[in-house]
Amino acid sequence: MSVLDVRKVSKRFGSLVAVQDVSLTVAKGELRAIIGPNGAGKTTFFNLISGFFQPTSGTIAFDGRDVTAMPAYQRVALGMARTFQITEIFPELSVFENVRIGAEVAAGFRLRPWISGAERAKADRLVGELAHGDQRAAEIAMALALRPHLLLLDEPTAGMGDEETYAITQLVRRLHRDANFTIVLIEHDMRVVFHLADRITVLDQGRLLAEGTSTDIAANEAVQAAYLGKAA
Repeated sequence: MSVLDVRKVSKRFGSLVAVQDVSLTVAKGELRAIIGPNGAGKTTFFNLISGFFQPTSGTIAFDGRDVTAMPAYQRVALGMARTFQITEIFPELSVFENVRIGAEVAAGFRLRPWISGAERAKADRLVGELAHGDQRAAEIAMALALRPHLLLLDEPTAGMGDEETYAITQLVRRLHRDANFTIVLIEHDMRVVFHLADRITVLDQGRLLAEGTSTDIAANEAVQAAYLGKAA
Protein backbone atom coordinates (compact mmCIF):
# COMPACT_ATOMS: atom_id res chain seq x y z
CA MET A 1 0.00 0.00 0.00
CA SER A 2 1.24 3.49 -0.81
CA VAL A 3 1.98 5.88 2.05
CA LEU A 4 1.57 8.95 -0.18
CA ASP A 5 -0.60 9.24 -3.27
CA VAL A 6 -0.71 12.61 -5.03
CA ARG A 7 -2.99 12.82 -8.05
CA LYS A 8 -2.79 15.59 -10.68
CA VAL A 9 -2.14 18.34 -8.15
CA SER A 10 -1.92 21.94 -9.31
CA LYS A 11 -1.28 25.20 -7.48
CA ARG A 12 -1.92 28.64 -8.91
CA PHE A 13 -1.04 31.99 -7.39
CA GLY A 14 -3.12 34.38 -9.47
CA SER A 15 -1.85 34.01 -13.03
CA LEU A 16 1.27 32.10 -11.91
CA VAL A 17 1.04 28.31 -12.18
CA ALA A 18 3.63 27.04 -9.68
CA VAL A 19 2.70 23.35 -9.93
CA GLN A 20 0.65 21.81 -12.73
CA ASP A 21 -0.92 18.33 -12.82
CA VAL A 22 1.84 16.59 -10.85
CA SER A 23 1.24 13.04 -9.59
CA LEU A 24 3.40 11.09 -7.17
CA THR A 25 3.02 7.71 -5.46
CA VAL A 26 5.42 6.71 -2.67
CA ALA A 27 5.41 3.14 -1.32
CA LYS A 28 5.97 2.21 2.32
CA GLY A 29 9.69 2.10 3.10
CA GLU A 30 10.68 3.97 -0.08
CA LEU A 31 13.12 6.87 -0.24
CA ARG A 32 12.01 9.22 -3.02
CA ALA A 33 14.03 12.24 -4.12
CA ILE A 34 12.50 15.27 -5.81
CA ILE A 35 14.89 17.32 -7.92
CA GLY A 36 14.71 20.12 -10.45
CA PRO A 37 16.24 23.47 -11.39
CA ASN A 38 15.52 26.63 -9.42
CA GLY A 39 11.90 27.66 -9.85
CA ALA A 40 10.80 24.13 -10.76
CA GLY A 41 8.10 24.12 -8.08
CA LYS A 42 9.76 21.70 -5.65
CA THR A 43 9.12 23.64 -2.43
CA THR A 44 5.58 24.54 -3.50
CA PHE A 45 4.94 20.86 -4.14
CA PHE A 46 6.32 20.02 -0.67
CA ASN A 47 4.05 22.67 0.83
CA LEU A 48 1.09 21.01 -0.87
CA ILE A 49 2.04 17.56 0.45
CA SER A 50 2.55 18.83 3.99
CA GLY A 51 -0.56 21.01 4.10
CA PHE A 52 1.00 24.47 4.21
CA PHE A 53 -0.71 25.19 0.87
CA GLN A 54 -4.07 23.94 -0.35
CA PRO A 55 -4.06 22.72 -3.97
CA THR A 56 -6.02 24.57 -6.63
CA SER A 57 -6.95 21.17 -8.05
CA GLY A 58 -6.07 17.52 -7.56
CA THR A 59 -6.05 15.20 -4.54
CA ILE A 60 -3.58 14.08 -1.86
CA ALA A 61 -3.96 10.84 0.10
CA PHE A 62 -1.83 9.86 3.09
CA ASP A 63 -1.96 6.30 4.44
CA GLY A 64 -5.07 5.76 2.34
CA ARG A 65 -6.88 8.80 3.75
CA ASP A 66 -7.83 11.86 1.73
CA VAL A 67 -5.97 14.81 3.31
CA THR A 68 -6.39 17.28 0.43
CA ALA A 69 -8.24 19.85 2.54
CA MET A 70 -6.54 18.99 5.83
CA PRO A 71 -4.27 21.64 7.46
CA ALA A 72 -0.64 20.92 8.29
CA TYR A 73 -1.12 20.30 12.03
CA GLN A 74 -3.72 17.61 11.38
CA ARG A 75 -1.39 15.86 8.93
CA VAL A 76 1.31 15.92 11.62
CA ALA A 77 -1.12 14.24 14.01
CA LEU A 78 -1.67 11.50 11.41
CA GLY A 79 2.09 10.87 11.14
CA MET A 80 3.55 13.29 8.58
CA ALA A 81 6.67 15.20 9.69
CA ARG A 82 8.74 17.75 7.81
CA THR A 83 12.01 19.65 7.98
CA PHE A 84 12.61 22.90 6.11
CA GLN A 85 15.16 24.31 3.67
CA ILE A 86 16.00 26.97 6.25
CA THR A 87 16.53 25.08 9.50
CA GLU A 88 13.53 25.53 11.82
CA ILE A 89 14.75 25.08 15.39
CA PHE A 90 14.61 26.89 18.74
CA PRO A 91 18.21 28.15 19.03
CA GLU A 92 17.78 29.42 22.61
CA LEU A 93 16.79 25.91 23.81
CA SER A 94 18.97 22.86 24.30
CA VAL A 95 19.00 19.95 21.88
CA PHE A 96 17.07 17.90 24.44
CA GLU A 97 14.41 20.59 24.82
CA ASN A 98 14.04 20.93 21.04
CA VAL A 99 13.52 17.20 20.62
CA ARG A 100 11.20 17.10 23.62
CA ILE A 101 8.90 19.57 21.87
CA GLY A 102 8.33 17.01 19.16
CA ALA A 103 8.15 14.13 21.61
CA GLU A 104 5.47 15.86 23.65
CA VAL A 105 3.32 16.16 20.54
CA ALA A 106 3.56 12.39 20.20
CA ALA A 107 3.30 11.60 23.92
CA GLY A 108 5.05 8.52 25.16
CA PHE A 109 7.72 8.34 22.46
CA ARG A 110 11.32 7.60 23.38
CA LEU A 111 14.35 8.44 21.25
CA ARG A 112 15.39 5.65 18.95
CA PRO A 113 18.69 3.75 19.31
CA TRP A 114 20.17 5.15 16.06
CA ILE A 115 21.10 8.27 18.03
CA SER A 116 24.74 7.67 18.94
CA GLY A 117 26.44 8.28 22.26
CA ALA A 118 28.24 11.27 20.76
CA GLU A 119 24.90 12.75 19.70
CA ARG A 120 23.39 12.12 23.14
CA ALA A 121 26.35 13.96 24.69
CA LYS A 122 25.22 17.08 22.83
CA ALA A 123 21.73 16.95 24.28
CA ASP A 124 22.30 19.66 26.90
CA ARG A 125 23.95 22.14 24.53
CA LEU A 126 22.01 25.08 23.16
CA VAL A 127 21.08 24.38 19.55
CA GLY A 128 22.22 27.88 18.58
CA GLU A 129 25.77 26.92 19.62
CA LEU A 130 25.96 23.93 17.29
CA ALA A 131 27.52 23.75 13.85
CA HIS A 132 25.10 23.94 10.93
CA GLY A 133 25.21 20.19 10.30
CA ASP A 134 24.46 19.42 13.94
CA GLN A 135 21.55 21.86 13.86
CA ARG A 136 20.18 19.97 10.87
CA ALA A 137 20.54 16.69 12.76
CA ALA A 138 18.69 18.23 15.72
CA GLU A 139 15.87 19.35 13.41
CA ILE A 140 15.58 15.83 12.00
CA ALA A 141 15.50 14.48 15.55
CA MET A 142 12.61 16.85 16.30
CA ALA A 143 10.75 15.45 13.29
CA LEU A 144 11.49 11.87 14.34
CA ALA A 145 10.12 12.55 17.81
CA LEU A 146 6.72 12.91 16.15
CA ARG A 147 6.84 9.19 15.25
CA PRO A 148 6.13 9.90 11.58
CA HIS A 149 4.91 7.42 8.99
CA LEU A 150 6.29 9.80 6.37
CA LEU A 151 9.37 12.01 6.77
CA LEU A 152 9.67 14.99 4.42
CA LEU A 153 13.16 16.50 4.22
CA ASP A 154 13.54 19.83 2.41
CA GLU A 155 17.17 20.32 1.26
CA PRO A 156 18.72 18.49 4.25
CA THR A 157 22.31 19.23 3.13
CA ALA A 158 21.79 22.87 2.06
CA GLY A 159 24.71 25.12 3.02
CA MET A 160 26.93 22.25 4.20
CA GLY A 161 30.54 21.37 3.47
CA ASP A 162 31.60 17.91 2.39
CA GLU A 163 32.05 16.54 5.91
CA GLU A 164 28.66 17.74 7.15
CA THR A 165 26.97 16.56 3.95
CA TYR A 166 28.45 13.09 4.46
CA ALA A 167 27.24 12.95 8.07
CA ILE A 168 23.66 13.96 7.18
CA THR A 169 23.64 11.59 4.21
CA GLN A 170 24.67 8.72 6.48
CA LEU A 171 21.97 9.67 8.98
CA VAL A 172 19.27 9.65 6.30
CA ARG A 173 20.62 6.37 4.94
CA ARG A 174 20.37 4.76 8.41
CA LEU A 175 16.83 6.02 8.90
CA HIS A 176 15.82 4.56 5.55
CA ARG A 177 17.69 1.26 5.45
CA ASP A 178 17.96 0.35 9.13
CA ALA A 179 14.73 1.81 10.50
CA ASN A 180 12.65 1.46 7.31
CA PHE A 181 11.37 5.03 7.33
CA THR A 182 9.43 6.25 4.31
CA ILE A 183 11.24 9.40 3.21
CA VAL A 184 10.65 12.02 0.53
CA LEU A 185 13.42 14.59 0.15
CA ILE A 186 14.17 17.62 -1.96
CA GLU A 187 17.89 17.79 -2.61
CA HIS A 188 20.17 19.85 -4.86
CA ASP A 189 23.31 17.72 -4.42
CA MET A 190 23.19 14.98 -7.03
CA ARG A 191 25.80 12.94 -5.18
CA VAL A 192 23.40 12.70 -2.26
CA VAL A 193 20.40 11.95 -4.50
CA PHE A 194 22.10 9.19 -6.48
CA HIS A 195 23.55 7.68 -3.30
CA LEU A 196 20.28 7.56 -1.37
CA ALA A 197 17.19 7.49 -3.56
CA ASP A 198 15.24 4.40 -4.60
CA ARG A 199 13.45 6.53 -7.17
CA ILE A 200 13.77 10.12 -8.37
CA THR A 201 11.06 12.54 -9.48
CA VAL A 202 12.15 15.49 -11.64
CA LEU A 203 10.13 18.71 -11.82
CA ASP A 204 10.67 21.48 -14.33
CA GLN A 205 8.61 24.68 -14.56
CA GLY A 206 6.00 23.18 -12.26
CA ARG A 207 5.47 20.03 -14.31
CA LEU A 208 6.56 16.43 -13.95
CA LEU A 209 9.49 16.01 -16.33
CA ALA A 210 10.71 12.50 -15.53
CA GLU A 211 10.58 9.73 -12.95
CA GLY A 212 12.69 6.64 -12.42
CA THR A 213 15.80 5.14 -10.84
CA SER A 214 19.06 7.05 -10.57
CA THR A 215 20.28 5.20 -13.69
CA ASP A 216 17.17 6.21 -15.61
CA ILE A 217 17.43 9.85 -14.57
CA ALA A 218 21.17 10.15 -15.24
CA ALA A 219 20.60 8.89 -18.80
CA ASN A 220 17.50 11.01 -19.48
CA GLU A 221 18.30 13.66 -22.09
CA ALA A 222 15.40 15.90 -21.08
CA VAL A 223 16.69 15.96 -17.51
CA GLN A 224 20.20 16.68 -18.71
CA ALA A 225 18.89 19.63 -20.69
CA ALA A 226 16.66 21.07 -17.96
CA TYR A 227 18.63 20.30 -14.82
CA LEU A 228 22.19 19.32 -15.59
CA GLY A 229 22.69 21.98 -18.25
CA LYS A 230 23.53 19.61 -21.10
CA ALA A 231 22.14 19.82 -24.56
CA ALA A 232 19.34 17.38 -25.29
